[in-house]
Amino acid sequence: MIHSQGPLLVADVGERETRTEDVDDVLASFIGGRGVGTKLAHDRVAFDADPLGPDNSLFFTTGPMQMSNMSFTGRMNATGISPLTGGLLSSNAGGFMSRNFADTGLGALEIAGASDDLLVVHVTDDGVEFEEVPDLEGATVPETCEYIEETHGLGPEHVACIGPAGENEVRFASIMTTEERAFGRGGLGAVLGAKGVKAITFEGDSRPEIEIPASQMEIHREAATADHIMKEQGTVAVMDLANEIDGLPSYYFSEQSFEGADGINGDSVAEKKYKTGTCSACAFACKLPTRDEEAGVETEGPEFETAMAFGSNAGIDDIVDVMKSNELCDRYGLDTISAGNTVSAYLASEDEFGDEELILDLVEKIAHREGVGDLLAEGIDRAHEELGVGNWTVKGMDFAAHEGRVLHGQGLSYAVANRGGDHMYATFYSVEYPLVPQEESMDPTGLEGKPERLVERENLMALNDAGVVCKFSRDFMSPERYESLFGADFDDLLEIGDRIVELERHFNNQRGIAREADTLPYELPGFEDALDEYYAQRGWNEDGTVPDAHVSGGADAASADD
Repeated sequence: MIHSQGPLLVADVGERETRTEDVDDVLASFIGGRGVGTKLAHDRVAFDADPLGPDNSLFFTTGPMQMSNMSFTGRMNATGISPLTGGLLSSNAGGFMSRNFADTGLGALEIAGASDDLLVVHVTDDGVEFEEVPDLEGATVPETCEYIEETHGLGPEHVACIGPAGENEVRFASIMTTEERAFGRGGLGAVLGAKGVKAITFEGDSRPEIEIPASQMEIHREAATADHIMKEQGTVAVMDLANEIDGLPSYYFSEQSFEGADGINGDSVAEKKYKTGTCSACAFACKLPTRDEEAGVETEGPEFETAMAFGSNAGIDDIVDVMKSNELCDRYGLDTISAGNTVSAYLASEDEFGDEELILDLVEKIAHREGVGDLLAEGIDRAHEELGVGNWTVKGMDFAAHEGRVLHGQGLSYAVANRGGDHMYATFYSVEYPLVPQEESMDPTGLEGKPERLVERENLMALNDAGVVCKFSRDFMSPERYESLFGADFDDLLEIGDRIVELERHFNNQRGIAREADTLPYELPGFEDALDEYYAQRGWNEDGTVPDAHVSGGADAASADD
């Protein structure tokens, strides 16, 4: 089986020490990316570690497909305990950094400990430099990237950094790369901030030689020549469909359609797009560089989730206003979904939907934890009672745009996902809109037959995240192509995905996260029966816990670190 290569580099930022360890067995068993990050975190991080304490580690990993020239491979993974959910979480970012990480020759990087001084950690194939950067305190993402380029000659594609939100430990702070791409959901930017790390750079000339089969070029050619609406409108292309089926969260989830959708839909974004945007090696080019000269705003996006969170959910019907919020979040290092939803919760509490000036002010306050921003920086789960609004989260993570009250399988997916209310964990919405061929689709209403399909989808997405292969490759991948690319039977590859999901769940179980957390703030017919069936399909206990026998060895290793 084709998998990542290279050692684990442990960088203890508190002690300013580094060491390398052989992790060939982990790479061979979990491929790379999220798989390797999850296994390393499960076995090396204490189950009771404080997400914002020195005992939490942050793992950066990429996969074997980053040694290819194939489209859909400009991505990499970060894994740690989330300060938003309290559980083990992996976040996935596109852009151009993954191949620069690969050039260091590492199989994985662990950022451990915590520094009292603000640092930039420079990782190369020759070693690590810890640079104290007190002058970067409070710097925005562009300011940080500018400093690194001026002083070290490294462009933003070499940089993973945080903005003020990460330094201030906002629970949904992002780690930014290539300035506008984000390890977004779950607050791993706050983990980096708690460690006193402003940025990490990657540079080298030691990329492992991994022979990727020629089928990579078939996929690449098809991606280059495909006539696909995402090339013009990105993910926001689905907004009109969602709105038509009453599946567009609006006014802080109180409504399911938005009368102003025409002002924030795919056509409106396409009008502001001024050039082609892509990730490393990808000919699909679905990114959205946009600008409005009159408003003086230039950003990348917004994608569908952002257009919901800062658009329909906030009562905003002008794409330029959403672009302003998107740009501000990128500058300060905030997850646009959680930032927009949390702002929308405040707007609901004050009956101030549609007030763009207030929205931008709240984003500023959240990033700097000023005034009410200090409360909002904790996220909806921790702030909703004081705000007097509903708690639209699962496991502490607020919902994405795909409406589980209409797409019932997606609703079930939100409930059981180890990450919480996240749409990419299984992408079950694609089956129910549908965005897949009709023969692969399912009726959006009801849960019959969906738990088994959900398990398959979760395992496949975990495989993609281990690879690392973009989720939007779905129209170009098949079981045969997975087998060709990774050199293994498709069922065996899905079994690796199953083990990744199970290790995440097992880790979270040790932190008290089980069946009572697999819930929704609304009712779905047959939900409890579907939950039972989902656990049965995975071979888990009825209380949502993983039998220790399923992860023998890993539990003992983690316990030894407690």
